[in-house]
Amino acid sequence: MNLNQKNLEKMQEEQLQEKQLQDQIDQIENIAKQYLSKEALSRYNNLKLAHKEKAMQITIIIAQAAQSGQIKRKLTDEELKNLLRELDQNKKEFKIKK
Repeated sequence: MNLNQKNLEKMQEEQLQEKQLQDQIDQIENIAKQYLSKEALSRYNNLKLAHKEKAMQITIIIAQAAQSGQIKRKLTDEELKNLLRELDQNKKEFKIKK
């Protein structure tokens, strides 16, 4: 097996792994979206465009809460905002003094 063939196989394997990961992300997102009101879903979509990582974090939180039975109805926009605030508060702040 030559080097080009190995590189091609490695690239194909990486693409497959990326596709599998994206499929898992899509499944989690679909679960979370079921628990968002229209307004909250709109806010989530805007968040996803601006802050993809934060959107993913909130998606995981909602999906886990839904699967564990902590959420039994759709979250309102205000409730989503509160979750986002809590997420921001958990972030450590670093202050540099001169």
